Amino acid sequence: MKDMTRATALKLLGVAVLMTIVISVVMVNINWLGMDGSTEKGPIITLLNVMIVLSAAVFSVVLTAMIYAIWKYRAKPGDEGDGEPIHGNTRLEIIWTAIPTVIVLFAGIYSTIILNDIEAEASNQMEVDVTAQQYAWRFDYPEQGVTSNELHVPSGTQLELHLNSLDVIHSFWVPEWGIKRDLVPGSDLPGSDEIDNVVRVTPDVEGTYSVVCTELCGWGHATMRAAAVVESQQDFDAWAKDQPKIPDGNVSTGAAGGHGAGVYSDQVSK
Repeated sequence: MKDMTRATALKLLGVAVLMTIVISVVMVNINWLGMDGSTEKGPIITLLNVMIVLSAAVFSVVLTAMIYAIWKYRAKPGDEGDGEPIHGNTRLEIIWTAIPTVIVLFAGIYSTIILNDIEAEASNQMEVDVTAQQYAWRFDYPEQGVTSNELHVPSGTQLELHLNSLDVIHSFWVPEWGIKRDLVPGSDLPGSDEIDNVVRVTPDVEGTYSVVCTELCGWGHATMRAAAVVESQQDFDAWAKDQPKIPDGNVSTGAAGGHGAGVYSDQVSK
């Protein structure tokens, strides 16, 4: 495109900018991640929207240049000769190498900042031990000393979830909270410090949601669901009083003082 005039280049740039705006407006206004039910999900949605705009810009520039090149340098009717030998353009090659590099670096740095923010510990925090087993969930509350097969949490309190699996790899996900993390067998055992089995999330919209396993874990994977109830502190305290106590020797993770050797039993609330 060495014979392209500045006016043509500006027109193409204008087309790319307009296309970027149109695509971004359409794509950003689609609710890709569903309801925002935690303080962590807002920044995640913002990060997604920023990536959408950047992707739309790259797509628009490439598509505009490709369409212009196809139209401008197409073979004329009856032209059966060889194309003009072109060595290349060093300046263009530097530009289209530098710009993607800057975009990737920006995305990496911005993503790291968001990740650090949403994983920061809060002052009002509650520990919950989450244990997965084909095909059920168990939630132990070491501070309250109770256990349940439903996840009840007070709204506005940061949860520090200690995750463990008793058999195969499972994955903890509440779509409205925007947080997903694998549960790895043995993550609570001594010497397993390299396994990141802690996730923090702060649900802030009261309601009933679903804990979903998103890791294919066997024939009953699709049925591996549990209720996640976000309620007021008063309602949570009243609920906790009615739950069975954590049985001795049947603790889910190290957060509650055990090593996950137990299995689900009739002592867990139905």
